[in-house]
Amino acid sequence: MYAIVEIAGQQFKVEKDQQIFVHRLDGNEGDAVDFDKVLLVDNDGQVKVGAPVVEGSKVSGKILEHVKGDKVKVFKKKRRKGYQKCNGHRQYFTRIQIESIN
Repeated sequence: MYAIVEIAGQQFKVEKDQQIFVHRLDGNEGDAVDFDKVLLVDNDGQVKVGAPVVEGSKVSGKILEHVKGDKVKVFKKKRRKGYQKCNGHRQYFTRIQIESIN
């Protein structure tokens, strides 16, 4: 059984007991979170597609930890102008574990 759910503006294919990284969510570590924007549910070949969401279905999860992603270097340069600029960025993520799909 799996579902496609929208979390923080992004779509994820999730299954029970799966751990995923999503953009930073509000809440503390150990808190339970529910996601109501379920776009598709597949229960052993029986597919329910929402228009735009599947009514009465939700995905429950638990926040495991808040982490920072790998550093990404942003380098800008304009040739022959003497312009160079280097910035670094680390995205904030939340690791969640999917508890159930209803």
